[in-house]
Amino acid sequence: MQGTRLLSIVRRAADGQLAAHLVDGVIGGLPVRQWVLTLPHRLRYALAWDHRLCRAALAVFVRAVLGFERRRARRRGVANGRGAAITAIQRFGSALNTNVHFHTLVVQGVFADRADGTRRFAPAPAPADRAVARLLAIVQRRFIRLVARHGIDLATPSAETDDVDPRRLASPAYVAIQAAAVLGRIATGARAGARVICMGGTTTPTDRSANGELHAAGGGFDLHAAVAVPAGDRERLEHLCRYVLRPPLAENALECAPDGTILLRLRRRWRDGTWAVGFRPTELLEKLAAMIPKPRINLLVYHGEFAPHARGRAEAVRGARERSARERGWEPAGEAARTLTAPAAVGGRAPGLPAAPEQPPPRARDAPYVRPSYYRWADLLRRTFAIDVLECPECGGRLRLLATIAHPPTIAAILRHLGLPGEVPAPTPARQAEWWT
Repeated sequence: MQGTRLLSIVRRAADGQLAAHLVDGVIGGLPVRQWVLTLPHRLRYALAWDHRLCRAALAVFVRAVLGFERRRARRRGVANGRGAAITAIQRFGSALNTNVHFHTLVVQGVFADRADGTRRFAPAPAPADRAVARLLAIVQRRFIRLVARHGIDLATPSAETDDVDPRRLASPAYVAIQAAAVLGRIATGARAGARVICMGGTTTPTDRSANGELHAAGGGFDLHAAVAVPAGDRERLEHLCRYVLRPPLAENALECAPDGTILLRLRRRWRDGTWAVGFRPTELLEKLAAMIPKPRINLLVYHGEFAPHARGRAEAVRGARERSARERGWEPAGEAARTLTAPAAVGGRAPGLPAAPEQPPPRARDAPYVRPSYYRWADLLRRTFAIDVLECPECGGRLRLLATIAHPPTIAAILRHLGLPGEVPAPTPARQAEWWT
C-alpha cells in the first residue's frame, strides 16, 4: 500500500509539472474556458479501440469550437482571428468505466494581426446558453456524418452489431474488456456479464446529469462549458490543468472491504444514491487494463495557434513565457540564471560552477526573460500539494542539501547508529488469496 501511495504521489507530481508547463510556457495567463464533450456509448466503444477515429472526432469538435469563437470575433469587428486550444483526451469515467470524452481548454478570444504586422489578443465575453445548444447541434450533425463514413450507425445499438464487429477478430479479449467497461459490466472471471457492484443504490450505473448554465445535451451527446478561468488567475488555471490531466483514480479513493472487495468511492453520488462501486481484485485489473491506450498514443493535443506547425505558435508561446517570467520574477538568460537553476551537489555547490548567491542579482529592465530549464521537485510538491519540504519543521528556516550518500556500508552504519535496521528485509512469498480458491 505504501508503494501504491508513493506511485500516486509521483504521478500527481508529474501531472503537476505538465500543468505548470501549460500555465507558464503555453497559455501564460490568458482567459480560458473548458469545453467538455461527452459522447454516446456506441461511440465510446469505437473511439476507445480506434485512435485514428478518435483523433478525427476530436478534430471535428475542435474545428466547431474554434469556428464558433471566430464567428463571435467577427461580430465584434475582429477579422481573420485565430483561436487556440489544448485538449486532454480522457478514456475513463468516475466508476472506471470506459468513457472516451474530450476536455478542451479553449482560449476565450482570438489572436489577430494589427495593421503594422504585430499581433494582439482580442478577448471574448462568455457565450450564451442558446449558443452552446446550437454548437452542440452542429457538432452532433458533423459527428453523424463522420462515423457514417466509418460504417457506424448511431441509431443501431452496439449489442446488435457484436456478431459482425471486425474488432473482435483482431483482439477478442481486449475488445470484450472494452465493451464490458463501456456498459459497466464485468468481462472475465466468475461474474462475467454481471454489472459492477454498486453500494448504496441500484445496480444500474447511471451517472449524474442535469442541465444547467452553459450546458446542453441531446442524442447521447453532452456539451458543458460553464467552467472558465479569467485572465491572470494562474492558480485557478493550474488547478484546472491538473484536473484535466488527472489519472483514472486517486489512491485515497480506494478502500478494501472485509470480504476482499475493493471499493472505489465516487466523487459525487449518482442519482440513484450510489456512493461507491466495488470490484474483485481481478475485476479491478480488468478495468485498469481497459483504461490503457495503445502504444505511442498521444492524449494531449494542441490546436489552433498552439498547434506545433501553426504560423503564430512561436510568437504566442514566447508571449506566454514572457508574461509568466515577469509575473513570477524569473531571471534573465545568462550565467546567473544557469547558476541559480543548477543542481546542487556536496556543500550545496555544483562542480565547476560558482556557488549560488543568496539573493538574485538585479535584473536589467530590457533584459530578455527565460523560464527555468526544469522544475525542481520541491517546487512541484509545493505547487501540487501545498507542501514545502525545504522548510524546517522546528524553526521555519530553509533547508539546503549538504551531501548525497550512496555508499552502502556508510548508509548501513548511519542506520544502525540511529537504531534503525540496516539490512534489506527478505521478500515475503506471495500467498494465494481466499477468493481465488
